[in-house]
Amino acid sequence: MRIHHLLMGLLMLTGPLIATAENSTHVPDYTIHHNAFPSTILTPEIASNYKIIRSKYRGLLNVSVIKDISGTTGEAVTANIKAKTRDLVGRIQAIDLREIREGKAIYYVGEFTIVDGETLDFTLEVTPAGMERPIKAQLKQQFFID
Repeated sequence: MRIHHLLMGLLMLTGPLIATAENSTHVPDYTIHHNAFPSTILTPEIASNYKIIRSKYRGLLNVSVIKDISGTTGEAVTANIKAKTRDLVGRIQAIDLREIREGKAIYYVGEFTIVDGETLDFTLEVTPAGMERPIKAQLKQQFFID
């Protein structure tokens, strides 16, 4: 089984367990799927293959952009994505995202630091290829490291 399928399957299985809010943002023509979780959820093999640091003090943001196509599940598209977190005291942490492609799948991952019990607000500005204005998306996630 390809590593991509393992990673995406893991993300789909863990999404409901770790999400505190909706895992997608829908606007006309596009759906932005997003979630954040501790990097220790990944197996060592998957983390190594994608050069992701597994640590109880590291989180991972995963974003994919789907162009809605009637009668289908949509089509993955490239995008320019700016992401940042804000903690409860207002500290901002920019997240550098990198693109990963596997077949027709395109997704963006970025790592950030976490603290036990911390709740982070994520702000995303997603500009799909060919669009001029970004789509704004938000999510909130609380992290536990033990």
